[in-house]
Amino acid sequence: MKIVGIIILIACFLLTLALGAQNQVMVDFDFLIAKGQFQLSTLLGATFGIGFAIGWLICGSMYLKARFTKNRLTKKVAKQEKELEQLRSVETAKE
Repeated sequence: MKIVGIIILIACFLLTLALGAQNQVMVDFDFLIAKGQFQLSTLLGATFGIGFAIGWLICGSMYLKARFTKNRLTKKVAKQEKELEQLRSVETAKE
């Protein structure tokens, strides 16, 4: 399944490159405090790349947070199971 996702990602990247190569028009881009002139393909590629990176950072941070929470809860469950076994052994020893 991972291979299919990687192939789709590569195909999208190649399609973006092919379309970008056809857009050599110069466009004006207004920043908050400045103005610049860029090729449309460069501007589209930069915004796509920045958006992709931001998306990966957000998803990666959420994944890491979920993984750390899972590990912490797994350790807590193991500790509680160990305590429960100790209580059961004390309970059977009293009987």
